[in-house]
Amino acid sequence: MLHVIRPIARFSRKSVFTAFFILSATVCSAAEADLPARKPFYIVPTVEGLLFCDEARNDPKQVNFAQAQAACEVKGRGGSAALNRLLEELEPGGAKGQVQVGYLLTVQLLSLYKAQGKEWVIDERRVDSLLRMLTEVKRPAVVYLQSTHFDTQGPLPTALAKDPRNLLLFADGKPPELGYFGFAIAPFTLSTDMSLPVNAYRFAALRHVIKRMLALPAEARERIVGISLAGEAHQLFPDFENGMGAYEDIRVTDYSAASVAGFRRMLEKRYGSIEKLNAAMGLSETSFASVPAPSKNIRKESLTRFSEHYDAWADGHLPVSGWLFDPENRVNELLLYVDGKLVGPVQRGMNRLDVYRAVEEITTPNTGFRYDLDFSAMSVGRHRAQVVAVSGKDRYLLAEAPFVVVGRDQAKVSDDLPAGVQDLKTEGSVSRVRAFLDKVLRKLGFNRPLPNPTTLQGVRSWLDMPRSLQDVYYNPLAREWNRYRDDQTVAFMTAFFNIAREAGLPAQNLFSHQIIPRINSSWNPQLFAVDSSLQRNLPWRPGINMYGGTTHSAWLRGFMKERDLTDYGAPEFHPQQWKQPDAAMAALREQYDAGARFISPMYFSLVPDRFKGAAENGVNRMEIRPDNSKDGSDQFYRAIRDFARN
Repeated sequence: MLHVIRPIARFSRKSVFTAFFILSATVCSAAEADLPARKPFYIVPTVEGLLFCDEARNDPKQVNFAQAQAACEVKGRGGSAALNRLLEELEPGGAKGQVQVGYLLTVQLLSLYKAQGKEWVIDERRVDSLLRMLTEVKRPAVVYLQSTHFDTQGPLPTALAKDPRNLLLFADGKPPELGYFGFAIAPFTLSTDMSLPVNAYRFAALRHVIKRMLALPAEARERIVGISLAGEAHQLFPDFENGMGAYEDIRVTDYSAASVAGFRRMLEKRYGSIEKLNAAMGLSETSFASVPAPSKNIRKESLTRFSEHYDAWADGHLPVSGWLFDPENRVNELLLYVDGKLVGPVQRGMNRLDVYRAVEEITTPNTGFRYDLDFSAMSVGRHRAQVVAVSGKDRYLLAEAPFVVVGRDQAKVSDDLPAGVQDLKTEGSVSRVRAFLDKVLRKLGFNRPLPNPTTLQGVRSWLDMPRSLQDVYYNPLAREWNRYRDDQTVAFMTAFFNIAREAGLPAQNLFSHQIIPRINSSWNPQLFAVDSSLQRNLPWRPGINMYGGTTHSAWLRGFMKERDLTDYGAPEFHPQQWKQPDAAMAALREQYDAGARFISPMYFSLVPDRFKGAAENGVNRMEIRPDNSKDGSDQFYRAIRDFARN
């Protein structure tokens, strides 16, 4: 979800080439390994400063980036020459072979407009500057037609953000006030209502740019190997930069009047009558018009009826998640038990870049585990979740946490656990708890004790969720609300796809530009509401953003195989790893072998260092250049060069 590029600190280029030749030896063997034959694999980097011309670059009097770039546009100059030089460094001699280097051309649709009197019109000079790249750079290109919450540059987005009709809203009727690494985010609506101003402008620009693209010379059109639509489409939440793992006191979108009305229409269509809805959910609503969109936390807010309750667990799912580092592969699988009964296997190998950053000894981000426990049919009262690690024939109690299912009436819950595990309620030591669980497992056919997993050499783990004695309340209407919010995401993406098709673009070249929150075991996918946009049999090709462990992930391979997601793209891509020198090369090889049509490394820059500030943030750590060791960006640079030899 990293879209915005900030100025980066200067990096010294001394000894760069010496370091390059020393370190490149570690990846050459992988790069030179025979690749299976397939259609070309395109590496199309995201590049900052595509419109920055050499005239401004070579003029020492130009010290302000925005003014210098504006001067380039006035003169009809762009960054084609600089881009060609960059791509020539990565793949000398032009794009050829099984792996070909090109570029991603980002077109922010709302930024194309300029004020003309009291009207907003498309600035043809800006369109010319962007599309000129497709004729002047003889390389493969993916065109990114962007218009989501990151499409904020220029005066029109600022004006549109002042009109609440154009925005996603929280339950209090206010839009999110968000930023991302210092840049403002406009929470533009996911509604497909064409009468909304933001939609009128974004879709008019989409049609216009496509018309201009189709009018390009045939050789330029043929170099377009994919078109990425819209951008990451999802709902929004507070602290967008850091809050994707929030579970306490969550706030979500979209509670605009139009959205709530759409929710009620969806319920009426699905259930047919208010009587059937009431019977299915235990409600007593008098009409669909009175059905609330759940928004109130029962712990802190006054409810007029239980159907108003909403929190991170209200849809009936309780995450059991954490991380496990097992460098010697001693653990065969993880199992979840609830009240001494086996529930099922726990997914492993999910992305935990935060753990990778925090603990020096952990050499892979793919340490996360998670099981979303459906408690909607569980009895009211206290329960216990236990994660058991299987190593050969042995079982180890990895983690455990009691939780409490509370009824609608919020009646006091007994401290007793369900029948068969009552002895746990008074256990005062971990060893006695383990001893009791051992008895339970023996009844289930296991005859081995449950020692502490620390006896497994090298294994480290932690349980993040649930917290001890987490209270949860199931509101079936909250489950419908989350489904509806998910449907809004798919409808928005479908509108972009349909307009692109009507405008003349071939379906086989249209990709989404989406995020998979569930690959991060600590994130809250309800905040995003994107699950349905990642299913099989959607009309567009999947475009999936990959960062950290996602770039080289058995979990993601299984996810995509399950959904038959093939011929995909990765419109944002960076391994963000530095502890294993072959991580970047392994990530590239994995995408090649899996059938990706393209990946877009995030990011290169054509902006001269004198225009860049000294401040560092999470984005500019990823500038891919041979002298930027942060986030393994220098290793990624070398891997791209080596892999492009194929």
